[in-house]
Amino acid sequence: MSNRTLTGSRIRGRRLDLGLKQSELANEVGISPSYLNLIEHNRRRIAGKLLVDLARVLKVDVSSLSEGAEATMMVDLRDAASDQSTPPVELDRVEEFAGRFPGWATLLVAGHRRVEELERTVETLSDRLTHDPFLSASLHEVLSTVTAIRSTSSILAEPGEIEPSWQRRFQTNIHEDALRLAESVEGLVTYLDAAGDAERELTSPQEELEVWLEGRDYHVAELEGAKTQSPEQLIEDDVKLTLSARALILAYLQTYRADADALPLASFQAAAAEMHYDPARLATYFGVGLDIVFRRLATLPSKAEHLRIGRVACDASGTLTFRKPTTGFDVPRFGAVCALWPLYGALAQPMAPIRTIVEQVGRNPRQFLTYALSQPRYPDGFDGVAVYEVQMLVLPIDLLAETGINTVRSVGTSCRICPKIECVARREPSILSDGF
Repeated sequence: MSNRTLTGSRIRGRRLDLGLKQSELANEVGISPSYLNLIEHNRRRIAGKLLVDLARVLKVDVSSLSEGAEATMMVDLRDAASDQSTPPVELDRVEEFAGRFPGWATLLVAGHRRVEELERTVETLSDRLTHDPFLSASLHEVLSTVTAIRSTSSILAEPGEIEPSWQRRFQTNIHEDALRLAESVEGLVTYLDAAGDAERELTSPQEELEVWLEGRDYHVAELEGAKTQSPEQLIEDDVKLTLSARALILAYLQTYRADADALPLASFQAAAAEMHYDPARLATYFGVGLDIVFRRLATLPSKAEHLRIGRVACDASGTLTFRKPTTGFDVPRFGAVCALWPLYGALAQPMAPIRTIVEQVGRNPRQFLTYALSQPRYPDGFDGVAVYEVQMLVLPIDLLAETGINTVRSVGTSCRICPKIECVARREPSILSDGF
């Protein structure tokens, strides 16, 4: 059922909220109660002056009656309904449900989002425990110190006499190791207590860059259009940034501004929608490189979170150098990512564009169209070492027309938190059971 056919349900719901009778509302807008009854049961289409009059009497905007629930709520309700652990539900009536019971729909969506948020928290914490270098080093230090104390204590506990000078030496070693253990544990506890503090959790300039961009939804409006600020002005007053992060953010913003000058937002956004976000067509149309188009597509503002375009980049070592996730396609913050991502296929085939539909495994898997490309740069000149940059765009299927691709590749996030047990690329066992 389309949103338009739910207009009657929304009129009836609003009328009941206001405590109006059908006859009272019908009289106010100059129609018969029987005709209003047909409208409220979605048996008559409504538009024009009558819809405006009804919205006026019901004290709502016309759009709230004609457009219905947002597309995001429809997507979230379908995601909640597709959970395999619940009994089958009437997916064909989800829009009717949202139209007639918006409060319950909002509550259901909020609950579903909370469950997903908690699951992501578990995955992130596990990922952090596995790959966080500071945490790993701290735990290693604690275990090493405990082992040293245990070894020394075992010598003192052995039967037989030990010379007083050696006893004092062993006791001194135990005392020093105990102090070192206390300091290590205190530092570890302090670090873990700060886990909920976003500012103290940042451990690298790249993370500071990503958090800074996430706060702007990866779209820097101040660098768009004719009247723009300079990249330096955008960060000069941010006292929270470290010097290394400032340099990294400044370099990113300078590239952003150059991309925005080459591909102005209004014309590029319109062309992208018309060409179904095809990077090659856009590069040809505007006469620019594919790398610029990749970066620019990922900076487009999105009205709905589930339609946001993601971008991931890595260098020749496979280390991620940029992360912009999108709803339904998670990018681990720590450690390595899934080896099956097209990003790494492009790394093995320089200059060869790769287009793949992927589905990230999980409770509510979604499909995405990915474009991946590896390109060399020669910062030291033609005879210098080639520095490869690999980019992968992640586009929600909802943005696209027919792709012509019939196969879908199943991918994960990282092995440690991937529920896909049978995987040819698995490096280590997963802590998650299938279907988590």
